[in-house]
Amino acid sequence: MPIICDTHALLFWADAPQRLGAQAQQTMEAAAGRGELACCTISLWEVAMLHAKGRITLGSTSTADYLDDIVSALNLQILPITTRIAQRTQGADFAHSDPADRIIAATALEWRAPLITADKKLHQIPGLHCIW
Repeated sequence: MPIICDTHALLFWADAPQRLGAQAQQTMEAAAGRGELACCTISLWEVAMLHAKGRITLGSTSTADYLDDIVSALNLQILPITTRIAQRTQGADFAHSDPADRIIAATALEWRAPLITADKKLHQIPGLHCIW
């Protein structure tokens, strides 16, 4: 079973590991070592969008190279949006208005996987096991 990272967990791991909670950091490192760490395809888009809007800086590297480095270093599985995940995002339990966060949470629920996130709104979704 994968352990899924929210987008900010990936960014913190890459650029500001001190911002990760101790449990989140330990879980990420252990899961990466076992090849069980994952992220959603929408997280890749989110990083590219944040960079394009100037909300994050990546130094002199391209967005694609930055993401490739994270995927490689963490041995990340990239989980696609499926029809069941798309349907699940529209459930009544999703109070979160951010479409990317809805997809990330729905993916974790569909995979019955823990989600590494500090997002308090995601912590409130019934049945979603959050680590942080």
